[in-house]
Amino acid sequence: MSDRQRRRSLSILRPPLAPLTPITDEPPDSAPATRKKRQPFSIDQPDSPISSPTTPAIDRPSSKTGLDRLMPKSRQRTSLQKTGRPSSLFGSLRSLSSMHDENEDLSKSASSPSSLDSFSNSVIPDVAAGLLIHHGPLPEVGPMFRRRCPYIVLTDAHFIQFKSQAHASEMFPGVPGVGVQPRSNLARHSRLSSSSSLHELQASSDGLRSIPLLHVVAVHKLDDGEPYFSIEIAYFNDDTNQSSTMTLQIHDPRESDTWLTAIRSTASRARSTTSVPFSQGLVEYTARILEQEQDYDPNHFHMFKIVQRANKSGKRSSSDDLTKLTSKICILAIGLNKVHLVPLPKTTKTSSSTSLSDLNGASHGIMTLTSVNVQSFDDSFQLWFRRPFQPVSILHLAALCVNEVAIWLRQAAEYLRPQWTEQPFVWEVPQTLNDELWPVPAEEEEEDYRAFDRTLTAYCAAYGINTSTIRYSIDYSCEDAPSFELLPISGAGRLGYKAIELLAILRALRYNESFTTICLGQTSLDELRSVRDEYGWEHAPWTTRSGEPIGLEHQEKASALIQEIRALAVKNKRLRRLDFSNCLTRKKPSSAGDVQDNGCGICEALFPLCAKQYTNVDWVILNGILLSNVDIDYLYAAAIEKSSHFRAIELSNCGLADRSFQAVFQALSYQGTTLECINFSGNVARLEPLNMREYLNEFSYIRTVDFSNTNRTSGPEPLFELPTMLGWKLEALDLSRTSINAETLRVLASYLKDPQSHVLRHLRMNQCGLTGGNVADLLQALAHLQFRDLHLYVSDNHLEQGHDRLIKAISESQTPLYMTMEMLDYKDEKDFRLLVQAWTHNTSTRYLNISKVSLPYEASNKTIAALESMLGNNQTLESLNIAGEQAHLEVTNFGSGLSKALTGLQRNQSLRLLHVEDQKLGMPGANAIASILEENKTLLELHCAGNGFTLQALTVIVRSLAKNKTLRFLPDMDQDRIAAIKKIGGEIDNVRDGGLLAKGGLTIPTKATAHILKKTIGTAIPSQRSSRGSGSPPTPRKQYSDKELRAMKSTISDRWEYEIGVMQSYLRRNQSLIRGPPVPLGYNLIELVPLEEETTAENVGPVADLGAQTTTECGNNEATPVGEPNRQLEITNKDEAVEAVEAHEEGDDEMEEMVTMSKQLALD
Repeated sequence: MSDRQRRRSLSILRPPLAPLTPITDEPPDSAPATRKKRQPFSIDQPDSPISSPTTPAIDRPSSKTGLDRLMPKSRQRTSLQKTGRPSSLFGSLRSLSSMHDENEDLSKSASSPSSLDSFSNSVIPDVAAGLLIHHGPLPEVGPMFRRRCPYIVLTDAHFIQFKSQAHASEMFPGVPGVGVQPRSNLARHSRLSSSSSLHELQASSDGLRSIPLLHVVAVHKLDDGEPYFSIEIAYFNDDTNQSSTMTLQIHDPRESDTWLTAIRSTASRARSTTSVPFSQGLVEYTARILEQEQDYDPNHFHMFKIVQRANKSGKRSSSDDLTKLTSKICILAIGLNKVHLVPLPKTTKTSSSTSLSDLNGASHGIMTLTSVNVQSFDDSFQLWFRRPFQPVSILHLAALCVNEVAIWLRQAAEYLRPQWTEQPFVWEVPQTLNDELWPVPAEEEEEDYRAFDRTLTAYCAAYGINTSTIRYSIDYSCEDAPSFELLPISGAGRLGYKAIELLAILRALRYNESFTTICLGQTSLDELRSVRDEYGWEHAPWTTRSGEPIGLEHQEKASALIQEIRALAVKNKRLRRLDFSNCLTRKKPSSAGDVQDNGCGICEALFPLCAKQYTNVDWVILNGILLSNVDIDYLYAAAIEKSSHFRAIELSNCGLADRSFQAVFQALSYQGTTLECINFSGNVARLEPLNMREYLNEFSYIRTVDFSNTNRTSGPEPLFELPTMLGWKLEALDLSRTSINAETLRVLASYLKDPQSHVLRHLRMNQCGLTGGNVADLLQALAHLQFRDLHLYVSDNHLEQGHDRLIKAISESQTPLYMTMEMLDYKDEKDFRLLVQAWTHNTSTRYLNISKVSLPYEASNKTIAALESMLGNNQTLESLNIAGEQAHLEVTNFGSGLSKALTGLQRNQSLRLLHVEDQKLGMPGANAIASILEENKTLLELHCAGNGFTLQALTVIVRSLAKNKTLRFLPDMDQDRIAAIKKIGGEIDNVRDGGLLAKGGLTIPTKATAHILKKTIGTAIPSQRSSRGSGSPPTPRKQYSDKELRAMKSTISDRWEYEIGVMQSYLRRNQSLIRGPPVPLGYNLIELVPLEEETTAENVGPVADLGAQTTTECGNNEATPVGEPNRQLEITNKDEAVEAVEAHEEGDDEMEEMVTMSKQLALD
C-alpha cells in the first residue's frame, strides 16, 4: 500500500475529563430479537442483577499460542504527556464486508502500560477469548522511517487496539494475515480520530490496548454537519474513574451506519448478559443530592449513566471543530417529582449538604415535561421541559439504556398524573419502545381523592411553589358533593394566589373525577385573566376526555384563565357545578368611548362548550362578577340551546340592567324542563311581575328562587301567581330586602297552606318591612302541619306592630322547627319580655335565634327573670342564640343581669347548643357558666367568647370542666385574652398618670389600686397592708420596673395558654368518652425543665407551642387533616409544676398562691 493511501486523516485529541468516582449502571436492552423488559437499578436492591436473555454458547477460536509474544516488555514508566506530535493516530475502520490481509510489518516498541488499558497476564486471556465481531487497520503513524499501522478489533466484550495487524492475527485467527491487500476505496472514505486522554489508548509503544464494552455509556451520531458522518462513543472506566469520548469520522453514510449498528448491538448485547450495578458510594452520593433537593423517595428513585451531548449547529465541521464539541458523562436521576442531571463526583468525599446547584447540575420538574424524542438509529434522545410563561429548555442526551430512561420517565409521569387519560407531552419513540411499555402498578393503599395531593405536590415542585401556601377543603354535606373548595392563601402579607400557583391547582384538578363541584369562589383569578403563555400551548384543551376535537378557534391566543376553565370542563365527566363567586374584579366602563370590554373570560370559556355538549357542567355560579354585553351574548347563545340542559346559572350582583335581565330571563325559559335555580339578587334591574309571569310558568322543576335585594315596579299585582308557585317544587325562597305588598303576602300564605309547599325548607323574608301581624299570618298558614320542617327568617322587621298577634301565634306553638328573629329593635322592654315569655311556653321550635336584640336600656329584673324561666322551663329548644353585638356604631347586650338568667340552664334537659357571645358577662358570668357546667349534663357546645373574661374567669370555667363529661366545645377566647392584657396596660398607664410611679419604677401604695389590678390579672399583685392604730402613711412594699411589667404581661399570656391547653385536654377526654374508653386529663402537657436552668425577667416569654395547622385542608365540610395542637408548658420549678397540677384539684386558694408565686419568680 502506498504512502498516499495510508495518510488519509488527522487524529484529533481532546483533553481528558477530571478523575471521577467509579460508576456503573445496568446493561441496556439486548438486540431487538431477544429484547426483554428490565428494570433499572433501584436503591432497594443495589446489587441485584438485571435479568437478561440467555446467550447461546459460542465457539471461540483458541489463541493461546500468541499470548507470550504479545506481552509487552517491562520497562520504567514514562511520562503520560509528550511533546510534539500526538501519540495516538487512528485510521479508518473497515466495513463488515472488508476483512482482507494487509501485507506490512510494523516495528515493535515496548513501553509501560497505561493505568486504564494495559493488560496483565490475567486480563489477556479474557480478551483473547472474545468472539470476533469486526476489525480493521488504522492509518500509518510515526516518522517516515518508523511508520507503524495499528489495528483495531471489535469483539463481543472488548474494543482492542493492537500494535499491528500481525499481532491481531496471532490472537484472533479470524483476522486476515498481513499479506492480504485491503480494498483501497474503504481507506479513502473513513478515518478514526480520538478524543481520549493521552494515557488512554496510546499507540506509540504499547503492545495492546482495550476498552471493555461494559464501560461504554452511549454510541450516537455526532451532530457536526457536513461533510462527515461522525460517530461518538462515550465510555467510562469504573476502576480508574476516568471518562472519555471517541469520535469516528466517516465519509460514507452507509459505512457510518454499519459501524454504528455493529458497535451499538455489540455493546448492548455485552451489557445485557452481564449485571453491572452501580457502586454503593455513587448511589449514596446521588441519593444525598436528591435529598437536598427534597425529591428523594426510595420507592421512586432510578438512576442511569447518560451522556449530555454537545449540540452544534452548522453545515460544515473540521477536526478543529470537534475539539469544541464537549460531551460529558453524568447521572440522570429520576426522583419522585423531578428529573435531575447529577455531575459525577470529583472526590470520594462529598459534603452531605452539597446541593445540585453547587455541583453545576440541573433539575426539571416531571410535570414540565413537554416532549420525549428517542431516535431509532442511535442512542440519542431529547427531553423538552417548559415552565409556564417561560421558554422551553432542551436536554440533548444519549445512553445505551435510553429505552429504560424513557420508560421510567413515562411511568413517573403517569404515576404523578394517575387520572390523566392523555399525558400533556409529545411521545416520539420507536414502535419497539412502545411495545415495551407497562402499566403503572396500582398502589397497595388507595389515596384519597384519586391521588389529588400527589398530583398537586408534583406541580408545586415543578413550578417552584411552596406547598404551605395552598389551602383547600372538601365538603361532603353540600349539594352535588363532594365539593372542592379553594380557601384563602396562607401566609403573612399575601393577598391572593399568584398565576403560577393557580395553574398548579387547576391542572391538578384536571382529569380528577373525585369532585362533582369545584368552588373557586372568593379566590381572585385576576392573575390568570391578564396573562397569556406566549411560549407554548401544550396545555390548551384541544379535545374532550374521549378524544373528540372541540373545534374552538384561536385557543392558542386565549388567556390562561380561559384555557384552564375549558380544560376543567371538558376533561372531567363527573364535574357538574362550577362556582366562580366574586373571583374577578371588574369595573363597568364609565362611557361608551372607553376601550372595548372583552368580557370576564369565564363565559367565553364555558358556555360554548355547554352549547356543543362537550361538558357535563350544568350549574354555573357567577355571583359578584360584573358581566358585559359580550358575556351576555355567550350566555344567551348557550341558554337558548335546549341541549345545554342547564340546572342553574346564578347571576347575583352581576350588574344586570333591565335589558340584560330581560334577555337572560328569556333565554333561561328555554331551559324550563331542567332549570332548578333562579338567582338574580342584587342587580339593578327592576322586577316586573307582568313581564315575568310568562317566563316563570315555563319552570316546572324549579327548586330555588332568589329575588333578594331587588327593586320591583310599583303596582298591586303579586310578585308570583299562586298557580305558578303550586307548579314548582320549591325548597328555598329568598325575598329579603325586597318590597313585599299585601297581594304577595296573601299568595305566600295561600301557598304555605297547600300541601305542595311541604317540601319548602327555607323562607327568607329579612328586612322586608313585615309587621308582627304579617308574620303571624305566615305562622298561622304553617299551623296546619305540626312540627313543620321549615326555617323561617324574619330578622330586622317591624314586629312591634301587631305584636300581640305574633305573641299569640308563638305561644300557641304555631311556629316551625327553626326560627330566626335577629336584630329586633324594641322601644319598649315589655314587648321583648312578652316575646320571651311566649317562647317559654312554645313547644314546636327546636332552633331559635333572637340575637342582637336592641333594648332601650339594660334588661330589668323582670326581663332577666323571664329569660331565666325560659332557659329553665323550655324543654323543647335544642339550640338557642342570645348573643349580643359589639360593633363600632352599635352595642347590644342584656347587661350584667344575664349571668343570673343563665343559671336556669341548671334545670334544662334539652338544650344542646348555646350562643352567648358579646354579652359582657365578666367574672359573674364565668361563675354562672361554671355552675352550669357542673350541673348540666346535656349541653354539648357553649359559645361564650367576647365576654371580657380575665385569666381568673377563664380558670374558673376550666376548673368546672373536671366535673363535666358531656361538653365538646368551648372557644379559645383569644379575643378575651387580648382584651385582658390590653386592659392591664391601660390600668398601669392610669396608675402612672396618677403620679404613683416613682423614679425606680411602679409603686403599689394602696389597697384600692392593688384591687384594680387584682381584678384584672387575677391575684397578680399583693396589696399593701397598713398597720392598725398607726397614723403614719403606708410604706411602699416594692417598686416594679418597666421590664418587670412586661414580664408580668408575658406571664399572664403564658398562663392563659396553659389554661387553654388544659381545657382542650378536658374536651378531648369528653369526646373520647363518647367514642371509646376514657383518656388521661392531659397533665402530660406539662414538661419539667431542669432546676439548673436560671429564670429571669429576660427569658420569661411565650412558652406555649400551639402547633401548626397543615396547609392542605380537606374533610367533610371541615378542615382536615389538621395538625393536633401540641401545647407544652415549660415551668422553671419542679414544685411549681406540681402546684400547677394540684391547683385544678384543691381550689381557689392554691390557684391564687401558684399564680402569685409564678409572677414573683419572674419579677425577682
